[in-house]
Amino acid sequence: MKPLIHMLDIDSYPENQNAIVFCDKFLHGKAPKYILGRNEWAQSIAEIVEVDGFIDDFTKDKEFLGKPVLRIVDLPENGMVVSANVLGRPLTVQKKLNERNVRHIDYYAFRKYIGNRLKPVMFWDHFKSDFESNRDKYEWIYQLLQDEQSKKEFTKIVNFRLSSDLTYMTGFTDAQHRQYFEDFLNLQSEGEIFIDVGSFDGYTSLEFIKRCPNYAGVHIFEPEPQNMSIVKQKLKGYHNLTFHSCGLSNQAQTLCFSVNGSASRISEEGEIQIKVDRLDDRIPPPVTFLKMDIEGGEVSAIEGAQSTISKYHPKLAISVYHLADDFWNIPEKVLSIRDDYDIFLRHYTEGVVETVMFFVPKQ
Repeated sequence: MKPLIHMLDIDSYPENQNAIVFCDKFLHGKAPKYILGRNEWAQSIAEIVEVDGFIDDFTKDKEFLGKPVLRIVDLPENGMVVSANVLGRPLTVQKKLNERNVRHIDYYAFRKYIGNRLKPVMFWDHFKSDFESNRDKYEWIYQLLQDEQSKKEFTKIVNFRLSSDLTYMTGFTDAQHRQYFEDFLNLQSEGEIFIDVGSFDGYTSLEFIKRCPNYAGVHIFEPEPQNMSIVKQKLKGYHNLTFHSCGLSNQAQTLCFSVNGSASRISEEGEIQIKVDRLDDRIPPPVTFLKMDIEGGEVSAIEGAQSTISKYHPKLAISVYHLADDFWNIPEKVLSIRDDYDIFLRHYTEGVVETVMFFVPKQ
């Protein structure tokens, strides 16, 4: 098997000496210290470092955690910054700080070089150990990817996760406006039947309707009541829509659900209860395009959609960034149902979220 291009051994990533020096000065030096962002990762930093304030260009709030909130332009010249922008646009933040010649470091590197004492990066739990234990499966899926862009993006993301080095993400932008809708899907303007599993606010269903105006039907699955109300309002006036106020899994049951915006998910610690069902028991045939983004529940939902996938061979767009083994476990599950799919991969942010694997029926 051809080795994964540019894939380094887990222990062979060179240490970033500049980052090590920065971390030491931020922890022990006397220069003014700031955290960019006001989120759970920023709070994690503030719990171990006495900082002078927080940076947020998009708020009118003057204080956070008892410290002043500044704009980037108001930073003192000798200020040091740790960016807590983890999910969507860490490269954009990096560029803004560079333009102002601000001394800074990103959260991934800061956490790595101070000994992983901070809150873990979302969705990265156990990734290194999974890669180490299942290297052959990563090689396997790499070989199955159908185009060079898929292989390049896969390689970048894996190296980023293994090294915590944001430079591997160079070239990515926030492209969520076109997420799930790639040319290789060959979506038809007429006759498509779309299944939106994990609709959140209905944005993806609305994009589908715009791109396939003469669609035959849209089925929307969203278990969180407030989200479903938003979806119904957003899609008001469109025809042939079916709203399913439940989640999907491999059996019908009632589960606990944690409400957290776009990251809402099934969880034993969840504060509400939701119903889940099998897709095979909910949807009248046929189906042409199935999208799933359900915060780690994708494999169970695929298991509950085996008959639909087997019989109708729909195009699939499935999120593969929530669990450590998603990169290989999800394609393994799909191909065990039908092996006549071409596989593509695309990543739609500068950070850790929104990696989608596409399964396109072979011609």
